[in-house]
Amino acid sequence: MELVLLISRFMTRTLILLSLWFIWVPLGVVCSTTANASASSNSSSSSSLKPSVISIGALFTLDSVIGRAANPAIKAAIDDVNSDPNVLNGTDLKLILHDTNCSGFLGTIEALQLMESDIVVAIGPQSSGIAHVISHVVNELHVPLLSFGATDPTLSSLQYPYFLRSTHSDYFQMYAIADLVDYYGWKEITAIFVDDDYGRSGISVLGDALAKKRAKISYKAAFSPGDPKRKITDLLVEVNLMESRVYIVHVNPDTGLNVFSVANALNMMGSGYVWIATDWLPSYLDSMGAVDPDTMNILQGVVALRHYTPDTDLKKRFMSRWNNLRYKRSTGPAGFNSYALYAYDSVWLAAHALDVFFKEGGNISFSNDPNLDKANGSMLNLSSLRVFNGGQQLLQTLLRMNFTGLSGQIQFNQDKDLVHPAYDILNIGGTATRRIGYWSNYSHLSIVPPERLYTKPPNISSSSQNLYSVIWPGESTATPRGWVFPNNGQPLRIAVPNRVGYKEFVSKDNSPLGVRGYCIDVFEAAVNLLPYAVPHTYILFGDGKRNPSYNELVSQVTQNIYDATVGDITIVTNRTRIVDFTQPYMESGLVVVVKVKEAKSNPWAFLKPFTAEMWFVTAAFFLFVGAVVWILEHRINHEFRGPPRQQLITIFWFSFSTMFFSHRENTVSTLGRLVLIIWLFVVLIINSSYTASLTSILTVQQLTSGIQGIDSLIQGNEPIGVQDGSFALNYLVDELNIAASRIVKLKDPQAYLRALELGPKNGGVAAIVDELPYVEIFLSKTNCLYRTVGQEFTKSGWGFVSINTKPFEGDLRRCNSISLFLYMTMVVNFDIKTMFIRMHRDLLFFPVSGFPKGLPTCS
Repeated sequence: MELVLLISRFMTRTLILLSLWFIWVPLGVVCSTTANASASSNSSSSSSLKPSVISIGALFTLDSVIGRAANPAIKAAIDDVNSDPNVLNGTDLKLILHDTNCSGFLGTIEALQLMESDIVVAIGPQSSGIAHVISHVVNELHVPLLSFGATDPTLSSLQYPYFLRSTHSDYFQMYAIADLVDYYGWKEITAIFVDDDYGRSGISVLGDALAKKRAKISYKAAFSPGDPKRKITDLLVEVNLMESRVYIVHVNPDTGLNVFSVANALNMMGSGYVWIATDWLPSYLDSMGAVDPDTMNILQGVVALRHYTPDTDLKKRFMSRWNNLRYKRSTGPAGFNSYALYAYDSVWLAAHALDVFFKEGGNISFSNDPNLDKANGSMLNLSSLRVFNGGQQLLQTLLRMNFTGLSGQIQFNQDKDLVHPAYDILNIGGTATRRIGYWSNYSHLSIVPPERLYTKPPNISSSSQNLYSVIWPGESTATPRGWVFPNNGQPLRIAVPNRVGYKEFVSKDNSPLGVRGYCIDVFEAAVNLLPYAVPHTYILFGDGKRNPSYNELVSQVTQNIYDATVGDITIVTNRTRIVDFTQPYMESGLVVVVKVKEAKSNPWAFLKPFTAEMWFVTAAFFLFVGAVVWILEHRINHEFRGPPRQQLITIFWFSFSTMFFSHRENTVSTLGRLVLIIWLFVVLIINSSYTASLTSILTVQQLTSGIQGIDSLIQGNEPIGVQDGSFALNYLVDELNIAASRIVKLKDPQAYLRALELGPKNGGVAAIVDELPYVEIFLSKTNCLYRTVGQEFTKSGWGFVSINTKPFEGDLRRCNSISLFLYMTMVVNFDIKTMFIRMHRDLLFFPVSGFPKGLPTCS
């Protein structure tokens, strides 16, 4: 009985314990959950491993050219993502859309309200100005911002780490325009742009890109986004007064057409004008569907750039869906442009990144920003903005994405730009646009689609740049010159050196031009060949008492004191670093001029044609040939026989008589005749050479000098004369290391004569180093008392100087050689002495090589 009681008590206690256990465990779980929830509430954070719904935001102007394309594309992408089981399976995207209403202030307010919704990714905005402001917000809250429309290049800086551009930066578009400008050979352009972050930053990059092509923006015409047509009219009137006729229009698509409307009213859309629009214009035209014919008439001849997107099957399927998307205001193709593709891809980029984010263990959680806690006293309720804890991880995931979207390959490079930026180059004509080529960052201008070029090595050489023909404004197929002389402009200021000596080349004159000389004639002939007038005025440089410094003259061109320089200006390395030269119109180089004296006559002059060694070798061969002929003949020829004394005399007589072809002995043997024939030919050559040399010695005046060339001057320590203002001084001192104390400056040919006559011992110079054109003029007037010695030891030429900022410079450079040839032909065919009597009275002819030849020379 007791045993039964014990068993009963044990089972009762066991049941009680089990009951308590089953009650305790659920309570513990509930209490634990309640405690965790309480802790989470206290820390103001919430978490979920993979929620069923994820909020993403969109922020842009709905009623705009870009917004009307992006809105249905984003909503269609949300639907496509949510219906695709391969992406975010079990999780849907929820779109929270805010309208910025084309206002920077309202856009900022809408952005703050959007961030209160605890979104993990923001898509937009389209405005670069709003993007600058919002980028600071998303940086603080760690929310990645995917912008499909903000193309301002400065948004790519390290200042905005959470800003990702899902379209291409205007940086590449501006370099594409610079390549276009360079392709057609224009040197100056006028930029017409909207004065905001988008416009200013794009034009700034364009200026840098043009500078690399040795071109520039000559005038920047900016206007505010809300300016009426009256202000745009005033602006274009001012633009039309400038010399550039190449206009780059970088404005917003919603109001940009006003520029062309005003330009057409001002007759600025006709022949001779060039209009290049950025991608805003194709975006506007594409979104309009059927464009008004009056609008197309205004745009005839305009060249525009459009984002290039490959024609893939994915893109074609979407475009076929576009006409019937339920989110559009109307059916049909209206509203579509390239920004719809980038907006669609932005949603898929966020979806793919979130999918990988969750697979790598990421979760969605938010926490309060301690920096905002300090603003609790503010009326703005900033405490509702919370930091996305997984923002940095999601950002890095976005940067690693690589997939093919509607717009092409979606992949970021190290600069956070999409890879393979490319543009269509369009020409508007008739009622449609015509593609004339492509631009890509890989191979620049091409008529081949960029994706075909990616499989080949990059080639950006000038010969590989190609475009189809363009129909320019005014229905012209000829490339416009791109500039005119401005209505309010001044004539070109051309500096001319006011020389003291050698005025045959350039000097002051009382004629209407004010200057004269060979250099002026060549320049005027070149200018006259241009197909348009070039107003210019000559300005003398120098006081006329001494030759001016040519280095200083060239330097003043770079300082914009003068527009160009015409004269006897040598093309040397240090000058080419700061200015541009035309093709050389005259050959030049440094030579050494010395005084010479006539060699005294010598009774033994008849021995001078040959050296002592030559005389000895010749005599030896005479005896050798005589001996050979004797050996071959004396056995069979009785004329070579007799006593030894007679045979020896015969050998000498026969040998030396062949010198005058007067030998009497006949040769009988075949070998003997062969030797004699060869020897007689040698004797003929010796006689001819001797006669010619002796004639020269006896008839030509012999002049001698102790200096044999530039090497003799370098090794010596005697004074050397150079022309005042010439580059020869710097060359001798800096390049040849000749002491500056040895250099004597001479200002004119008379100073040359005095210095050479005095000589180094009497205060003169041992030699003069000067350029060949001057030396030839100098020697022609000195009656062979001086001569050049050694070889010409530099090779250069004379050219006209310009800083290459004037548009006509390229035309002048191209026509210079033609002008020179025609000019010289004219001189040959007419009375040269009459035309160039001011240069030299002994001038005989004027060949194409450059400088007058035929001047008297001395041996």
